[in-house]
Parts: sequence; C-alpha cells; structure tokens
Amino acid sequence: MQLTNNLIRPERVNKYDQAAGGLRGYWYPVARSNSINGKAVAVQVLDEKIALIRDAGKVFALRDRCPHRGVPLSLGRKEFPGTWACPYHGWVFDLKTGVLKAALTDGPDSPVCGKARVKSYPTEERLGYVWVYVGDGTPPPIEDDIPEELRDPKAIRLDRLTMQKGNWRYACENAFDEGHFKYLHRYGVLFSAFSKFPAWSTISVINEEGGWITREVDSVAYEDTYGDLGPWPQKKSSKPTGGSFRVSMRLPGIMRNHHVGKERTNYSWYVPVGKDAYLYLQIYTTNATGWKKFKFWLYFWTYLRWVHFVQFNRQDLDMVELLPETPPSRLYRPDVAIIAWRKLCETARQFGRPVAEEVKEYSAEETS
Repeated sequence: MQLTNNLIRPERVNKYDQAAGGLRGYWYPVARSNSINGKAVAVQVLDEKIALIRDAGKVFALRDRCPHRGVPLSLGRKEFPGTWACPYHGWVFDLKTGVLKAALTDGPDSPVCGKARVKSYPTEERLGYVWVYVGDGTPPPIEDDIPEELRDPKAIRLDRLTMQKGNWRYACENAFDEGHFKYLHRYGVLFSAFSKFPAWSTISVINEEGGWITREVDSVAYEDTYGDLGPWPQKKSSKPTGGSFRVSMRLPGIMRNHHVGKERTNYSWYVPVGKDAYLYLQIYTTNATGWKKFKFWLYFWTYLRWVHFVQFNRQDLDMVELLPETPPSRLYRPDVAIIAWRKLCETARQFGRPVAEEVKEYSAEETS
C-alpha cells in the first residue's frame, strides 16, 4: 500500500490554509474571569488584539487600539461609568458600542465625538472564563460552542491555562492523532512506567451528536514481527495494558477524551492567538459530591495535573512547536483521523457549509 499527497484535495488544503490564523464565527475562552478586575487586560485571539475591561460587574471587550494614534486602550483608565479612556489624549469610548463619547483634550463640543469608534466584541462569562465572540453579525448563543457536559451545574471542573507556541490546527491534529501515542509517549513519561503500550492499531472515525467526530479503535496489537527487522517491541512487557480512551474533536478546536470505565473526562481548547501561538485550556471534569468530590480534587492536584497535563502533554507541545507550515506530507493509515479533522474544518461557519453534509465516516481502507 502506498499513500500519496492526493489524499487531500487542493481545495481542501486551501481552506485549511485559510484557517491557519483561526476560525471566525465562534466563541473562544480568552481569560479567567477572576483576572479581569479594575485594570484592563490585553489578550489576542485570531490575530485580533483585544482589551478586556470590567465595569459594573460585566466584562466588555474593545479592540486594543485607539483610532486616533493607535495607542493600546488596555493602558487606559476609566474616567466615567460605562466608558474607557485612551491614555494618550483622553479619547473616551462607550464600552458597549465603542463609539467615541468625548475627546477630553478637545473640549466638550469636540466635533469628532460620535464620528470615531473602536470595534467592540460580544462577551460572556461561563465556566469561570471570559468568552469573546470573534466574527461578523449576530453571534450564536454561547451554549452552541460549549459542550453540554461541561454546562452541567453538577460538574466539577479543574483546569490549567497556558500559552503555547505552534499552530492551533496542528495542536488539534496531534490531539486526534492515533499513531503518535504508541511511540512518542512510550518513552520518557511516568505514565509509560505503569502501562503496556500498543505497537499498532487500526482505526475509523465516526460522527456523533453535538458536532463531534470520534476516533474508534477497530483492532490492536501489542507486539508484532516487522519482516526482516524482527519483533517490536523487542522487550516483552508484563505490564498491564493501559486504559481505554475515546477521543473526539469538534469545532472550533475542542478535544474530548473520555476515560472509558472511569468517571472522568478531559477537554482541551486550542484557542488561536495567531498563526504561531495558541492558548491551551485543559479541563478535567466529573460529577461527584462529598468524599468522591474531595478524592477527585486530590487525585487531580497530586497526579493528573502533573503527570498528564504537564509531563505527558509536554511531549505533545514540543512536537507541535516543531511542525512546519508546509503542504501535506506523505500520510499513512492511522492518519485517517487527521484527514477527518481537516475535512471537519471545511464545515466551519466561516465557510458556510453544514457539518452533516460534508463529514462522513472514515476508515483506514479509504486511505489505501
């Protein structure tokens, strides 16, 4: 069997390239709610610099650039309720609309008032985070972009938020990639000290409710003979096989990893800052009360956060940072997952194509 670059049509590659800086038309988590207080906070998402400002308990978002001389508004201050002033010449903008309400250094009758404005962004607060909608027109309900499981009021959520180098699309590819787990994570992580890793597997990708595509393992082998090279792994392991994981992806860049047989699931958001960086939000969640709630909290802070979110995923982050921005390379059978993810990106809102019509189920036979 030989795979070629023809696995991905040129028009598909072009759309994927268009999404290098992020997908417009979605809500994105950009900062912890408790980090937005009296001072403005500067963030960047989809190459757009934004100032987050809390006023009267609500968070507002303005483009972080004064239309007068281009100074960052995040360096400004509040002079009047419901407004924000540029630190340079005292141009005062309405936080809801971005309209210029006053130019303090030009007097109360300044003719520029009402004629200048700065872009404002819809904002919401959910799950302890500030969410910003980046797109045109009326945004969809924020609930459309947050998985239902996470919106359960009984859910316990423990998380980690970091800034990472690399392209968000490749971080998503890595999250959904089946093949690298068996080799990259076999070496140098604590998790591998307790678990027997598969040598290879066959997979397929199916659609599920909620806009998810899910990776399913059809068969698996823990050792095999590779022709004249001989057996691999070369050392037989008596370790127990690792747990079973059901990994899914959905737009605009959300991974769900359900630990089969366990009462926990971890989610990841890959929020595009630009082409070369992304905000990485990792969440572990479960439903528990009383002792079970404390037990989950203790397990997260003593093991899961450090062994999974930090050490295990550090290997992934290093690889994503190394991936070049190049045309598709020669693929192999496990890459059906990557193909399905790229195909899913074609159905993003900015392209105006519904998921149900575009994403079908994929199996390894379709890459031969």
